Amino acid sequence: MNDIEKIVENTIIHNWARHFKHPTTQFNKLHESDAELIKLYQDSNNYLAITIDTIAEEITTGLYQDPYTMGWITVMANLSDLAAVGSTPLGLVISVSVESSRDEKFINQVAEGMETACRTMNTFILGGDTNITPATALTACAFGLVPRNEALTRRGCKAGDSVFITGGLGTGNALALCRMAKLPDKYFPEQLYRPVAQIKEGLILRKYASCCMDTSDGLLATLDQLMRINGVGFEVNCDWNTILAPEVIKFCEQTKTPSWLMIAGPHGEFKLLFTVLADKEKELLATNKNLYFIKIGTVKQTPDISLILPNKKNVNIDVTPIRNMLYNVGGDFERFIKEFRALGKKWGLE
Repeated sequence: MNDIEKIVENTIIHNWARHFKHPTTQFNKLHESDAELIKLYQDSNNYLAITIDTIAEEITTGLYQDPYTMGWITVMANLSDLAAVGSTPLGLVISVSVESSRDEKFINQVAEGMETACRTMNTFILGGDTNITPATALTACAFGLVPRNEALTRRGCKAGDSVFITGGLGTGNALALCRMAKLPDKYFPEQLYRPVAQIKEGLILRKYASCCMDTSDGLLATLDQLMRINGVGFEVNCDWNTILAPEVIKFCEQTKTPSWLMIAGPHGEFKLLFTVLADKEKELLATNKNLYFIKIGTVKQTPDISLILPNKKNVNIDVTPIRNMLYNVGGDFERFIKEFRALGKKWGLE
């Protein structure tokens, strides 16, 4: 087993992908980018970027209860993958599978969430498919174009590069913890979770980033995946007031939740995490003052992840048990939270 296959999700993907022939027209290899990048013979300047995602577990487990959220995330999750490769969206096609018992109000609210997300991102749903199924599953496939010489991938960062995010993190994990711990909705209403794909930022980063990935699986999982792909490590300055979104800081204060959980959980918020060569950093910040880029750390040679806590304590962590935990507990949320907190205490994060 190689390093990347120590993560259960990566192994599942590999076990499917090994059955399929890799086309010569595909630029990226397995795990190397958020969207697939395909050469177009009639267009030597651009790659066709394609991605697909399904919102199903989030619905059946009760993580998303508002139909509008379900529709919104179906669109934004896919557009976020396009953003992470620096693609300009062309549109989406959708597959909507719902129970026969779902009423028109539910359908309308899902559709409203999808359409409002498209309007927000200035793109369109071009067509799709509908099905009657035992459980709701919402799938979208998004596609766009990205210049061949500027396409972003997850590969390319080197020791000495700076690490940035495109905005405050933690909204996805705040919502997930509310659901798992059965906290009252008042602490983090689902309506606060409306992540927006960072398309504009992705277009800018094509000129600066050495690698890029979205934070749909949370910050630590994103760093861990990049570590395994590039064979490098990361040192992260955990200034929570800088890294976390304001509503997440408020949530942590009200519920006495340790801040580190907001970057460690597996439910993210579709910001972009990217690395930049040191000699490009000043230019990036000077020429894009209207965009919100937050420097959170640096790339290092040693392949591990170090967190510099607010008290200046430096903690090296192994993200493997965090990323595999949902699979290991079989979806038992109470056990998940218990084991998660136990890891934090073991690492000295609590």
